[in-house]
Amino acid sequence: MNVIANSPQARDIASLVHQQSNLKAYREQGGVLMAKGDGVYVTDSDGKRYLEAMAGLWCASLGFSEKRLAEAAYKQMLDLPYYHTFFDKGHLPSVDLAEKLLSVAPAGMSKVLFQCSGSEANDAAIKLIWYYHNAIGKPEKKKIIGRERGYHGNTVASVSVSGQPHMVADFDLPLPMFKHTNNPNYYRFHEDGETEEQFAQRMADDLEKLILAEGPETVAAFFAEPVQGGGGAITPPDTYFDRIQPILKKYDILFVADEVICGFGRTGNMWGTQTYGLQPDMISCAKQLSASYQPISALMISQKIYDALIDQSGKLGSFGHGFTYGGHPVACAVALETLKIYEERDIISHVRRVSPVMLKGLDACEDHPLVGDARGVGLIAGVELMQDKASRTPFPAGLKVGTLVQDKCLEHGLIVRAIGDRIAFTPPLIITEEQVGEMLTAFRAGLDAAWKELDATGIAAQ
Repeated sequence: MNVIANSPQARDIASLVHQQSNLKAYREQGGVLMAKGDGVYVTDSDGKRYLEAMAGLWCASLGFSEKRLAEAAYKQMLDLPYYHTFFDKGHLPSVDLAEKLLSVAPAGMSKVLFQCSGSEANDAAIKLIWYYHNAIGKPEKKKIIGRERGYHGNTVASVSVSGQPHMVADFDLPLPMFKHTNNPNYYRFHEDGETEEQFAQRMADDLEKLILAEGPETVAAFFAEPVQGGGGAITPPDTYFDRIQPILKKYDILFVADEVICGFGRTGNMWGTQTYGLQPDMISCAKQLSASYQPISALMISQKIYDALIDQSGKLGSFGHGFTYGGHPVACAVALETLKIYEERDIISHVRRVSPVMLKGLDACEDHPLVGDARGVGLIAGVELMQDKASRTPFPAGLKVGTLVQDKCLEHGLIVRAIGDRIAFTPPLIITEEQVGEMLTAFRAGLDAAWKELDATGIAAQ
């Protein structure tokens, strides 16, 4: 068949060849394209199946094939595919979702603002913190404290409060009003003979020293995830938040609990806030709010925050904050259906049944020569890789041992996340005990394959 140059048919063929060439290059560089999902599994474009032990990006709580959520989206698209929540207008899905979300929220939450992502929710929290302190006559309170290795998003403000060096390098960030206190990774940073409680007290003391050094009258808020997700699934040491929270109250510092990863059952309770006895002024959530079938997040605020916002906006004549797609009706409908599924299937009880199997299996991996520590809560856990377990000496960062383990797991049909030399696990909440066993077997195989490669090069013996 002859094809005339520059004809539509020729351009279509050229485009297809270009796409195939790009796809080949992508695969040659180690890229994987996913084509299908089924429960806790995903299948790539070559037909290989993987157990997704990270629920995508900590988020696909109901797996990758929940038809009820697709149907909820379709129905809402037919009824009202879009409307905003500006200028005294709104729509029922956002009202219903706000009411439902507050009905299951921790005590103290009064109102909800919707956004499209966890980054936006935390960015909104930062804006409201500054607005609030201006409203109550404390405009000097502008500094916000995060934690090293914390993760709160990727906007200019939310990445500034995050403590992830690689995410701010060469972006001229963090902004100067953002400060950081210590990473509460007990295993990695405790001193010899120091108990978890003693370590927690040292972390609290260091936070107070930072507040005093900056000037308490200038510190507006403290951000913390109940479990540090992007830092490597780091659970807090015993009594950590018990010692942190009184310091915040002592110096009149707002507390924002970032539940973007921990919310909706991940820690064995509806909220990580409940798991660790937190009393925040604001709670951000996203990811599992819609099981990630639609982009939506929420920022919940206390009544005292709301009252100040209303009073100040009345003085100014308007409240100048919002997003075009915040509270999108389709996203709200899917999120509302997600919350119904959590209740109907008693997902939290399921997490509590399955969690011991996962955590016990990961604990058992501490006998592996690569593993120094494994700990978690609910269905979130982190495994720390160590070159010398006795002295807690890590591998040189340049070796990228975590990435090696991640890649070997992928070869064995398991998707995990390497965060430095920590391997994170957050499987879909629907995972069964049998599937957890499959996950653990593949992880052990990935560890063995990585150890064999390191041993062959002589690195393991160094």
